[in-house]
Amino acid sequence: MTKVLLLFGTLVLMSGALAAQTTPPAPAPATTPPTESSPWLIFNQPLDSLPATRSKAARAKPRLVQPGPSAAPTPARPTPRAYTSGNRVEATQGATYVPLDPDTYRLIDRYAIKFGSDSLRDPHTSVRPYTRAGVAHLGERMLSADSVQAYRTGSLSRADRFNAQYLLKDNWANSPLGNGLNQSAKPVLNYFYRDQTDLYHVDSKDFTLRVSPVLLLSAGKDNQNPSGDGLRYVNTRGVQLEGTIDQRLGFYAFLTDNQEGVPQYVRNRVERDTIVPHEGYFKPYKVAQLGQGSQYDFFSARGYVTYVATKHINLQLGHDRNFIGNGYRSLILSDYSTPYFFLKLNTRVWKFNYQNLFAELMAQKRNADQVYPKKYLALHHLSLDVTPNFNIGVFESVVAGSASNRFELQYLNPIIFYRAIEQQVGSPDNAMLGLDFKWNILHTAQLYGQVVLDEFKLNEVRSGNGWWSNKQAVQVGAKYIDVAGIRNLDLQVEVNYIRPYTYQHVSYYTAYTNYQQPLAHPMGANLTEVLGVVSYQPLPRLNLVAKAFYTEQGLDYGYDASGSIVTVAPISSDAPRSPLTPGRLANFGGNPLTPYNSHPMDFGNRTGQGNKSRLLHTDFTATYQPRLNLFLDAKLIARHQTYSLTPAANVNEVYASLAVRWNIAQRLHEF
Repeated sequence: MTKVLLLFGTLVLMSGALAAQTTPPAPAPATTPPTESSPWLIFNQPLDSLPATRSKAARAKPRLVQPGPSAAPTPARPTPRAYTSGNRVEATQGATYVPLDPDTYRLIDRYAIKFGSDSLRDPHTSVRPYTRAGVAHLGERMLSADSVQAYRTGSLSRADRFNAQYLLKDNWANSPLGNGLNQSAKPVLNYFYRDQTDLYHVDSKDFTLRVSPVLLLSAGKDNQNPSGDGLRYVNTRGVQLEGTIDQRLGFYAFLTDNQEGVPQYVRNRVERDTIVPHEGYFKPYKVAQLGQGSQYDFFSARGYVTYVATKHINLQLGHDRNFIGNGYRSLILSDYSTPYFFLKLNTRVWKFNYQNLFAELMAQKRNADQVYPKKYLALHHLSLDVTPNFNIGVFESVVAGSASNRFELQYLNPIIFYRAIEQQVGSPDNAMLGLDFKWNILHTAQLYGQVVLDEFKLNEVRSGNGWWSNKQAVQVGAKYIDVAGIRNLDLQVEVNYIRPYTYQHVSYYTAYTNYQQPLAHPMGANLTEVLGVVSYQPLPRLNLVAKAFYTEQGLDYGYDASGSIVTVAPISSDAPRSPLTPGRLANFGGNPLTPYNSHPMDFGNRTGQGNKSRLLHTDFTATYQPRLNLFLDAKLIARHQTYSLTPAANVNEVYASLAVRWNIAQRLHEF
């Protein structure tokens, strides 16, 4: 924490001179802007120097509705900098991103459905995180005088207007309107909280900086606490900073020190996989070794540098998470695992969004003092807006690695099919492909889905004989906003089906995992899941969210020497159709960390095989926001889990907690 405070203090001292200055509005140019000589942007050429005539927004700017009479009056303050070029608004790529947060993204997705697509400038919801520029533009459209008539959505509710202003204020660096709304009436010591969202900020023509504290304090109790080691809690402290240079080079850093005591069901996952969910390196807290308690200590660090190469091409180098899809879960790439190092190229032009992701993953966590073995992920996702309301995407990915730390350089080709490369070079790597879609209906609903093909032989699928290597996953879901005409009442329903052995491979070097955590669905495979999310915002600052997850999943089991069933033991290495070694677990295809060579049978495999777990996980959370990005949470989780072969392990678990969050998302364990 001392290092974080020193870093913050240094940034304040370095930026004080800039913060004390007020940049006057730029005078109107006396001459015609020069013609752009190249489609590539020069690094030291500000975006505002590009000809405004290229921007549709500069030729026909929509009229914006100012806050209604119920909003508090905005105090006088130095005029924010003026954006003289429409390119800043029209640019399809932004230099910074909205941090991944299910609550914030649920709001953004709601309004992307309600107000419809606006071509290139709104967030592209098939890949996350979204750019701040896109979210700010969506917020401006929500307050546009033309939006009500154009999209037949009716007048905004108080909660909708509050949300629109929140999205603009939180993304003020990308919106003149948001910059004005975000002004603070009472700065602290003239330097701090000069706007409503940031502890400290700098706002000049060529440089922006945002610095904010990060805090998560949570305390709760669960009824399953055999170790009797006190409260379940989270204690997170840190700092978040982001900014831009010359409006096209963006940077972001998030640093926190964490200690937590987890409910029993989370502890079970930690001890099974020897990893804290969502995190990397960790230490048991207040105990000598793992298994002696349910408290853990870890440090979280995320960050990136982004370069807006052209109006349509964005390059990002970072250590963070990504998410692909429109669902609550993703069967392609989720944000469940620990952050990883990646290079991302995103191209958004015409009706296309094309994303190339190249990542370095951890193949296995080891306790020895050494460099952990690595593996690599290359993923392409191409998305096409078939119509303004219907989008379809295709993807391919490959996970490659070996004990020699080999990487096939041909996977760096951003265009060619990975399966063709794999066959051409005789690669043993793990390639997958599939598609996703989204259909917005009448500004009130959305249908979406995903299909993932890990292995696929049509004749084996049609035979219906349960061949073990038929590894596919399917997702179908729907969102319905303003249910039955009730404003700000939204519903999401989703079904996920994942066949056994999906995401598994011959070793941990090629399995679809990172740091001993799944890269897709957090529960792995061999499952059928139905989930529902109901969210209601009765007051602008109050959100009520209820979730329910019902999952049937087949888990591994084996027998000890006496013939009794065991569920905790090493995985068997026996060949298929061989007798199971006592004291070992048979691999029934649910855990992606397990190599698939040990599957007990070639045919007759069915989803849910093994020791079938039936889990009902419910979560009700009430969140109040007394000021921007400060949240008070009251949460109640109830779980009921049964097992087909080990009924003695059936459990009912209840966990209740209260939390204070400041510039950080909830810490969720939904598995």
